Amino acid sequence: MNFVEELTWRGMLHTIMPGTEEMLNKGMASGYIGFDPTADSLHVGHLTQIMTLIHFQRAGHKPFALVGGATGMVGDPSGKSQERNLLSEDVLQHNLEAVKAQLTRFLDFDSGMNSAKMVNNYDWFKSFTFLDFIRDVGKHITVNYMMAKDSVKKRLEGDTGMSFTEFTYQLVQGYDFYYLWKHHNCTIQMGGSDQWGNIVTGTELIRRKDAGEAFALTTQLIKKADGTKFGKTESGAVWLDAERTSPYQFYQFWLNTTDVDAKAYVRIFTLYDREVIETWEADHDAAPHTRVLQKALAKDITIRVHGEAEYEKAIKSSEFLFGNVGIEFLSELNDAEVLALFAGVPNFAISLTELHEGISITDLLAVKTTIFPSKGEAKKTIVGGGASINKVKIATADDVYNADALINGKFIVAQKGKKNYFLIVAE
Repeated sequence: MNFVEELTWRGMLHTIMPGTEEMLNKGMASGYIGFDPTADSLHVGHLTQIMTLIHFQRAGHKPFALVGGATGMVGDPSGKSQERNLLSEDVLQHNLEAVKAQLTRFLDFDSGMNSAKMVNNYDWFKSFTFLDFIRDVGKHITVNYMMAKDSVKKRLEGDTGMSFTEFTYQLVQGYDFYYLWKHHNCTIQMGGSDQWGNIVTGTELIRRKDAGEAFALTTQLIKKADGTKFGKTESGAVWLDAERTSPYQFYQFWLNTTDVDAKAYVRIFTLYDREVIETWEADHDAAPHTRVLQKALAKDITIRVHGEAEYEKAIKSSEFLFGNVGIEFLSELNDAEVLALFAGVPNFAISLTELHEGISITDLLAVKTTIFPSKGEAKKTIVGGGASINKVKIATADDVYNADALINGKFIVAQKGKKNYFLIVAE
């Protein structure tokens, strides 16, 4: 397939350097995208660049994923209003290993000539002395050129200014491109549109230092239709690591996208072809309540990030909360998964010792917890059939519950009506 055309119809392409498409159409090219290991997991904000590398490889080209062991020590100022905290070498190394493991889920590292390759820029910077760097790299790029970059101008105009460390970042990233061009024949660097300045510093360094030719391509920065930041929820970033964001929460993030966003995201974040997606769009427009696009989007991404089994568990988790899956489903989950499932509902802690002795239902709902404002209100709702414990309606207001009611020896699920859930945790 034509890589540039693929990015274009999917709405991903932002800026492309003249001659790039012609170069790519001549045959297999090598290109790279950098990932700074500022955390021990990538998040959904990185998925656009991961998808770019996937499409690059599917188009017959050789993708390089650069994990920035060196640049992670500096911190990219692009799009940042203030300088990031620098990480220790131990933390960086831990993050590097985690990010590498995640990238292997998406790219094919055993496909012959165009197998993906992972590189770490610390490998070529670790023995590069400061004096050698300013002599062999710094002399080729003028301060005027560096000052003209938007990432620099915005910071200089702001209140915090910019440290020399961050000011040199574009030279460090530019040298990455030069090194990969020189030693791995990488002729193109790709990234988000906020990386354009850093990327063209690399093409300029290649031109000035070795009279070479290199190319650049950037993708759109993903935003939500309402203008809020993509990849953020009330609880923070949506991570690819199941320990940070559970597969259920990950699935729900995509399932809950708006119709407008789902139309954009299904093109950007899935590998379905144009004909299939346009059919889904037509089906969705005909019956928006069926949420065809959201379901297809959530399924595809959850399976690729977490696997089929976790996707099925996420579906059952949704059906448990909103459908007819029984309480026995919770026994299939570990404690962390149960807590993640109920992360968005009120949680209450009660004494396991007291529960062993037995607690009246009205005390459980209105004294030991605040599910109801009073015992009288709890009793009234129970008599009206509007309260449940572990998905079973409470028989009478005189019922007593003990440790036998605990799911997995730890949890009790209370409901007020059908949709209002509460999790009681015995400690």
